[in-house]
Amino acid sequence: MIARDRRLHRTQDDLDQLGMMEMTQNSTPLIGFIGLGHMGGHMSANLVAAGHRLLVHDLNFEAEQRLVDLGAQRADSIAAIAASSDVVITMLPGPPQVEAVIREMAPLLQTGALWVDMSTSTPAAARVVDETLAARGVYRLDAPVSGMAKGAASGMLQIFVGGEAEVLARVQPLFEVMGDPERVLHVGGLGAGYTVKLMINQLWFSHLVASAEVLTVGMKAGVALDVLHQSLLASPAASAFLANDLPSVFGGDYDDSFAMKLACKDLGLSIDLSRDVGVPAPLSAFVEQIYRTALAKYGPDAGEMTPIRLAEDNAALQLRPAVVATEAEETAA
Repeated sequence: MIARDRRLHRTQDDLDQLGMMEMTQNSTPLIGFIGLGHMGGHMSANLVAAGHRLLVHDLNFEAEQRLVDLGAQRADSIAAIAASSDVVITMLPGPPQVEAVIREMAPLLQTGALWVDMSTSTPAAARVVDETLAARGVYRLDAPVSGMAKGAASGMLQIFVGGEAEVLARVQPLFEVMGDPERVLHVGGLGAGYTVKLMINQLWFSHLVASAEVLTVGMKAGVALDVLHQSLLASPAASAFLANDLPSVFGGDYDDSFAMKLACKDLGLSIDLSRDVGVPAPLSAFVEQIYRTALAKYGPDAGEMTPIRLAEDNAALQLRPAVVATEAEETAA
């Protein structure tokens, strides 16, 4: 156990001796990128555009081809990426996929290589290979992201990094291509990035459910939607969700870029974490049930903000500026 701890908490000399390559303008390490979906496709494209050498792999051939057309190289297998890459970035749907991919990669990664998991996952999914990675002199960071597909496309994601600060420093330029340099946050040791992301998701989903309830009740009571919304923004109850995310719903957009099945997966991970650490989370559990009700009614591919649609249907109204006057007048009458 002592030997394992030493390998997992290396000194600066250890890092230098094992040949971790600094991501500077003078070095061109090969970056393997696995997972080219709504988020990973944009993130990897930004890396290619910034001049980085990328080796990409995804189960979806068309997703791979889009990156090849931009200048990336295609890898025919996960094993090929593991054996060739200096840095491997994974952006996968969840813990089962993360665990399966890293189990396949772990025996093949080069000494001094770095695995960066940017998926929304759990500390437990990555820890399954800690012994193998440490024995091979391989480093890892968990670095999940926030900012939706539009943030991934614009390269302005927020990134929450768990792991050693010295390791983070070596890939900081990669994160600054994929994310907002001012919001690449080192949040603690291994696993802390996963935890912070799950807590952010949980609070965002809770904001959504609470906002949907407040707006539909207020509108049903006769207050115009725009007045109610602006009043909330001017009050102590104001939030980034109310200001930046909610207005898309007023135009009928429930954010199809992130599916309900993934939102429910994230909520389940958050509930599992609360259970693992022994902390009751009744509000989180209630929010999860509302999400699962919306998923059952509208389908797994509906947008992540679809619980607002559920609230609208329950109140027999729509949160639309175009219909506010009519709805409010009828209610008041």
